[in-house]
Amino acid sequence: METPDVGIPPRLARGMSMAEQYEYLRTKLIRRRTLVSAGAVAAGGLLTGCGDDSPGPKASATPAPSAPGSTERSSAVPFGRHLSFGADPRTGMRISWQVPAAVRAPYVRIGTRPDDLGGTVEAEVRALHTPGVEGVRKALDQYYVHASVTDLLPGTTYYYGVGHDGFDPADAEHRATITSFRTAPAGAGRFVFTAFGDQGVGRSAAAIDRLLLKAAPAFHLHAGDICYADGTGKGEKSDGYDPTAWDAFLKQNEPVARSVPWMVTTGNHDMEAWYSPDGYGGQLARFFLPDTGFDPRTAPGVYTFTYGNVGVVALDANDVSYEIPANQGYTQGRQTAWLKRTLAALRTSSDVDFVVVFFHHCAYSTSAHASDGGVRAEWLPLFDRYRVDLVVNGHNHVYERTDALKGGRVGRTVPVGGSVDPARDGTVYVTAGGGGRDLYGFPADAPESYEGRVRDRDAVDTFHWTRSRENAAETVEWSRVRYRGFSFLSVEATGGPSARLTVSALAEDGRRIDRFEVRRGA
Repeated sequence: METPDVGIPPRLARGMSMAEQYEYLRTKLIRRRTLVSAGAVAAGGLLTGCGDDSPGPKASATPAPSAPGSTERSSAVPFGRHLSFGADPRTGMRISWQVPAAVRAPYVRIGTRPDDLGGTVEAEVRALHTPGVEGVRKALDQYYVHASVTDLLPGTTYYYGVGHDGFDPADAEHRATITSFRTAPAGAGRFVFTAFGDQGVGRSAAAIDRLLLKAAPAFHLHAGDICYADGTGKGEKSDGYDPTAWDAFLKQNEPVARSVPWMVTTGNHDMEAWYSPDGYGGQLARFFLPDTGFDPRTAPGVYTFTYGNVGVVALDANDVSYEIPANQGYTQGRQTAWLKRTLAALRTSSDVDFVVVFFHHCAYSTSAHASDGGVRAEWLPLFDRYRVDLVVNGHNHVYERTDALKGGRVGRTVPVGGSVDPARDGTVYVTAGGGGRDLYGFPADAPESYEGRVRDRDAVDTFHWTRSRENAAETVEWSRVRYRGFSFLSVEATGGPSARLTVSALAEDGRRIDRFEVRRGA
């Protein structure tokens, strides 16, 4: 029987950093077994790297032994498949899924025809232990499986199935589980990607998923607050934490995430304090993101990749947030230094026309959480310096879009249907927080204004968060489009001499609520 974790008194926890909470629990409250289980994913759970000399797709993972004390279930049915890119989306894909119990010898079958999955790639099980809380929940072990497939051909459709001892996707009874993905093309062309944040589990979240799939995106950017297993969003241990919400989330998203790379970053609700390091052990267990950041073991939501002519950068705004300080400064400046190097490299690449950055906390918004002064102070000078084309945030559960901003001021008004040249005018910031979670509103003097219902305002009264965690009132002129409803962003990228990003926002019913273009030299 599990010994319940009594946690930290709430009044004490509010005055402690994430690291201080861990040290308190390590020395005074949690049994050694719980500490080891919670930290195992982060300390030793990343794939170790191996391969074979056969032609075709390669593995960079080795199977992990079954969790101690677990029961083998050869009939365990995989679920919750989700993809992410490897370091190079043209040649690498990472395939992830969940099993209801520990399994032996997990693997992926893969090939270019659904009836000929000749390649086999070994996978790794990452076991995640959540301790019990007396009177609230029982202890829970969850099992996530990951495989890295490399040496793929660009612009090619691959079919795959996931399995383990006792479950072979090639068997007639399991062939319906075979699905596909497509690698990035070798050069620039036309493609679509989508984005939103603040999804959770529910009817509207599933509806947005279905609408998103119709857009046929090459990949999806999830700007944090992924599942809401942690309902507080403060980076503190809460008795109400429900790890089973992740099971429901992965099942909900499987119809789209099994074929569309689901590129997530870290929101405040994704700091799950039950898992080290810094509350990110859960993310390390469930997702297998590109290891192109400054330290994938401690900052899994920080990475970059290039698809076609678009360079994408994922950031963890918990590191710089003034509003929610649980992980403030946890990278000790390494993330911002990496961001500077990464933006500089993308801007000097002849293959990259556009740079898109996404993270959770808003740089510019007038809704409930408003704008985070920490994000502004730390990163906006770099966005201006390296002429970032588009910034996508979540956090506020609405759709809101700015004019083009440079140095915190409007460089160009961008109405619905307008165009912008970031080198000349500045960067457009989009809050795409309508992914499915309960919705927010706007200030009383800021009515909704969107395609088909434009109500321009010269100024909106709002606020931003300061270093002292206080609200500083401000009157802003940059809030151009506002929509209170479930929605997502759809971006069409076009290469060649007339390279452009055509950015659209679509409501839950399929209506377009915003549109603008980003052009170089427009």
